[in-house]
Amino acid sequence: MPNLNWIGKEQVQRYNPPFRFLNKVYGDSDNKIIHGDNLLALKSLLPRYQNKIKCIYIDPPYNTGNENWIYNDNVNSPQIQKWLGQVVGSEDLTRHDKWLCMMYPRLKLLQKLLRDDGVIFISIDDNELFNLKYICDEIFGTNNFFAMLTRRSMHTVRNSSKDFNKNSDFVLVYGKNKVRLTSDKKFRIREKVDKSSAYKFNDDDGRGFYKLDPLYARNYAKPYTFTFQNGIVWNAPEGSYPRYSEETLHQMENDNRLDFNGKFPRAKRYLNEVQEGQPPDTFLKEEKVGFNSDGTKTLAQILGIDKAFNQPKPVQFIEYLIGILPDDGNAIILDAFAGSGTTAHAVINLNKQDGGNRKFILIETEDYAENITAERVRRIGGEFTFYELGERLFDDDDFINEAVPREKLFDYIFYSETGKNYQPSYEENLIGINDDTAYYYFDALSWTTLAQIKTRAKYYTIYAEVCNLSDDELTKYKITYKQIPFDIRRY
Repeated sequence: MPNLNWIGKEQVQRYNPPFRFLNKVYGDSDNKIIHGDNLLALKSLLPRYQNKIKCIYIDPPYNTGNENWIYNDNVNSPQIQKWLGQVVGSEDLTRHDKWLCMMYPRLKLLQKLLRDDGVIFISIDDNELFNLKYICDEIFGTNNFFAMLTRRSMHTVRNSSKDFNKNSDFVLVYGKNKVRLTSDKKFRIREKVDKSSAYKFNDDDGRGFYKLDPLYARNYAKPYTFTFQNGIVWNAPEGSYPRYSEETLHQMENDNRLDFNGKFPRAKRYLNEVQEGQPPDTFLKEEKVGFNSDGTKTLAQILGIDKAFNQPKPVQFIEYLIGILPDDGNAIILDAFAGSGTTAHAVINLNKQDGGNRKFILIETEDYAENITAERVRRIGGEFTFYELGERLFDDDDFINEAVPREKLFDYIFYSETGKNYQPSYEENLIGINDDTAYYYFDALSWTTLAQIKTRAKYYTIYAEVCNLSDDELTKYKITYKQIPFDIRRY
């Protein structure tokens, strides 16, 4: 598979952004709106959300040269350092390199966050479409590419059009594990369609409603003559071929899955055995997904401000994308370029429609995260917790940042060890207890500190900068020693 190269690729591939904690500002909900650099915010989600996101939708800058976006990832490279704080304009000869350097590490983190049956949708136009396809193939794998969807974003002619009227954009669709999403019917991407009207027959035998299908098809299969038990002799009509093998036809006859009341025998196709819905078209119909002008009108109605946001996506568009994914109504939906908050609006609408309990996580870098993104969600009745990016876990020398509150550090360690949330304890150095193991945190592991342990457990995991016990003593007292900071898990 050919790989795309650009200025700064090797540097961003090696770049490991620092882990930062999320500081709660207000709210008490599992839904999250995070204000801050989306690369750092994505990294902060890894401990709790790695491999847990069902659906990701992102609408990154299209890099048209007119968006005034600025490259700000502090990668340790002289070339990239020169880019910091500079607006990326249409005359910038390195604008595609900058865009790729911005997108690559974010897509790497998004891939880690996706569930095994998760799907990512990425909106883009033709400025970076093919560059995006190359790096997505590299990160998600060409075998996990589903489709490129085309959406008519405008129903008018652009005033700026000099040749073609560019009134469409695209959506690249990738899965974390396409094999799982296609091999099992319950995981397949399907547009919901009510097929019940076509299934009007019922034998009251407990199998439910069915329709009658011919026993032949246009696809090629070896012709044969079949004699049924009632003496009827059947051949596929001229120009067509048997739909089923002779063995399958015998089984269907013995299982009362054939109807002989018409001119020709027909198969009974039961509604409860039919795959739900139908495959979505790659060309999205306007009546299902709307235009950008619909998004603009919706936002203006909610906020009472005309053109509060440039070209917001219509809420029905995001509803459609989430809606074609099979889920149990408890999925987590992530948008790392949240903009005006359309994705949260879509999740709230879908939950109202089907009684689901989907959750959303929005990340917005810009300062309008509060007065547009969060305000929109607030005005439509959505509940959420608002966060700002907080302290770094490790300083520049890779030691524990002294500004990190002990409760946050304990929570990070305990969740990394057990997948469970930290609960403050009456014991100063107790991180937590899980199953038969007690987790502790000391400056040094010695007989003096062991004497401070009040909780009795079968096993102990103790974090400390130094250990004064021998290996034999650790084994005897069933202690696992983890050295601070090196054995604290990195994400």
